[in-house]
Amino acid sequence: RVFGRNAAAVSEALRGAMAHLPVDINPRPPRRNSFEVSLVKEDGSTVELWSGIRKGPPRKLKFPQPETVVEALKSSLA
Repeated sequence: RVFGRNAAAVSEALRGAMAHLPVDINPRPPRRNSFEVSLVKEDGSTVELWSGIRKGPPRKLKFPQPETVVEALKSSLA
């Protein structure tokens, strides 16, 4: 539940920041107990915006603040 709730918050923030950008949640099976956000560019390259794999405990450190991901997205597109 906590992964889904955080994924929904991050995807809502990304859609709010860039409405034209498509957001997919888990287009392929996710890694167990991980939370990652990646940008797939038009040329097929991937940029990691957030990874909580090496973060925590506590568990809450594994999840980003949505604003942090939006800022990472903006800097990746600039």
